[in-house]
Amino acid sequence: MGCGKEFDTGNCVCDILKEIADAQNDVIENCCDSSCEQSINDLLGERDQGNGLDTVPVILYCKGNCKPFKGFGAHPNDIGDIVASFFFRVKKVKDDCCAVLELLRDPRDDKANPDDPVEQDTKPLRATGICITVDLNCFCHVTCLPAINALN
Repeated sequence: MGCGKEFDTGNCVCDILKEIADAQNDVIENCCDSSCEQSINDLLGERDQGNGLDTVPVILYCKGNCKPFKGFGAHPNDIGDIVASFFFRVKKVKDDCCAVLELLRDPRDDKANPDDPVEQDTKPLRATGICITVDLNCFCHVTCLPAINALN
């Protein structure tokens, strides 16, 4: 999938994140070998047998500079602890391509390279409960990583 094609919203990043959000909501009650399509299929593949997967981690790339987007947030109980991440779990995508994304974090954060998502191991990623709202029209590329269990 490349940008510039006309999809339901006219924004390919928006459309794929909508599909991920829908797929994740299908496996969790909560109002090629490597691709977004493959990750979604892996997530949904063995629902009846409970494969334990609940999240398709994504990396977004900003329009213009094509650099990975790094989101920031803080827990309300620990304001001094700012969390930063290149990895996100899609929570919701609205029709206007405004999305709510949850920051995913490696619990071994001190061992991860915070400046380069390529050098980070995605298997230990966990949900943080920290959500940000973004305009998906600001992104030109999405990388979907293999489906993981991030909620337990």
